[in-house]
Parts: sequence; C-alpha cells; structure tokens
Amino acid sequence: MAAAGAAGAASPARLVQYVVVRSDLVQQLSWPLGAVITQACHAATAAVHLHAQDPDTLRYLDELDSMHKVVLAAPDEAALCGLAASLTEAGVAHKLWVEQPENIPTCLALKPYPREAVQPLMRKFKLFK
Repeated sequence: MAAAGAAGAASPARLVQYVVVRSDLVQQLSWPLGAVITQACHAATAAVHLHAQDPDTLRYLDELDSMHKVVLAAPDEAALCGLAASLTEAGVAHKLWVEQPENIPTCLALKPYPREAVQPLMRKFKLFK
C-alpha cells in the first residue's frame, strides 16, 4: 500500500501555463506580430510573479528547462474578457493583461497548473497561429 502512494508521489502531474492571446489584434487590427508576442510575455511573467509563492509555480520554476506553455487564440476582446470572468468564477488564478495607456485587454495567462485541472475551461480555444 505504501509503495503505491510513493509511486504516485514520484510522478506529479505535468504543469502547464496557458496563455490566451487575442487573434484579432493581428488579423483585424494589424498589430505587428512582435507587439502581440510582447503582450503574451507580459501576461505570462505577471501571472508567475503574482503567484510566485504558489507551490505549483515554485515547482514549475524549479523545472526551468522543461517548462510547458500552451498559447491559445481568443477571437476578440469579448471572448477574452468572457474567459477571464469564467476563470474568476471558477477560482482559477490568472492575469488579464490590459495594455496601457490604451486600456486594451490583449491577453491573459494562468499561473502554472496541472493540465487536467484547467484544460476543460480552455477547450473552446484553439492554438494561436
């Protein structure tokens, strides 16, 4: 019985950080791709910083050379803000990045989580292309 518990403890769930970026920034609003990537970097860094003492964040950072991110596309501001509201309602820690001084929500990033804990909330979004 103890061996089974030890085996489970030896293989903790893979951690992932989800980043969701508005695809309309590139496709309809003609933002340069570099500017959009910068927004995603800001959101991911902010989410890790805000949850720096969280056990999953600490483990994610400990595995620095094997970090895993999934970058998804939200079609527009309404979808991104709707996702942020759903995540808040579900108690999922995240950072909605709002570009200043324009006050434009551009993307959001979750703190690192075990994939199975948050993947169902992210299902309707496709990979960012």
